[in-house]
Amino acid sequence: MRHGKKINHLGRTTAHRHAMLSNMATSLIMHKRVTTTVAKAKALRQYVEPLLTKAKDDTTHSRRTVFASLQNKESMKELFGSVAEKIGQRPGGYTRILKLSATRLGDNADMCIIELVDFNETLLESKNATEAKSTTTRRSRRRGGKGEAAGNETGTSAAVVADAAPAATTTQSAPEDTDTETLTNGETREEAEKGE
Repeated sequence: MRHGKKINHLGRTTAHRHAMLSNMATSLIMHKRVTTTVAKAKALRQYVEPLLTKAKDDTTHSRRTVFASLQNKESMKELFGSVAEKIGQRPGGYTRILKLSATRLGDNADMCIIELVDFNETLLESKNATEAKSTTTRRSRRRGGKGEAAGNETGTSAAVVADAAPAATTTQSAPEDTDTETLTNGETREEAEKGE
């Protein structure tokens, strides 16, 4: 049972765990992404996200509290410089964990990539492309003649289809009702026609 077990100790002593998370946080800030196991990535997320939140407020006190955790001047400069500038408008959720399909060879541990969300250029470009694509209006399929369906298949604009729609729909009267013959038991239509 895991009653009240809030911290994953990762099989390390407290000092070893803090040193490891501090080093991993420094690597994440400097390189913007780190490949590690899923358990370590989840522990690192809990460790580094409060530091990123403190970095948005550039005061002496916040710099001292972050330095107490990181103990690295180069990562402090990077954190309070370019990283804080990019994450300034984000209300939280600064990291993303992407699970990898491959496992580690030695112990078959699940591997993943933990990265800073605002620094993944490929995902940001695809997100911007989908936002630009989604701004176009969505046309619904309307019942119409073959002219409108052909216009949709050829990829014409909405204005051309709208102009073609009144021309394609013409009013036609329904055919008049015709008399139907009733067939008797076992009689086919040909026999009924010959009989008349």
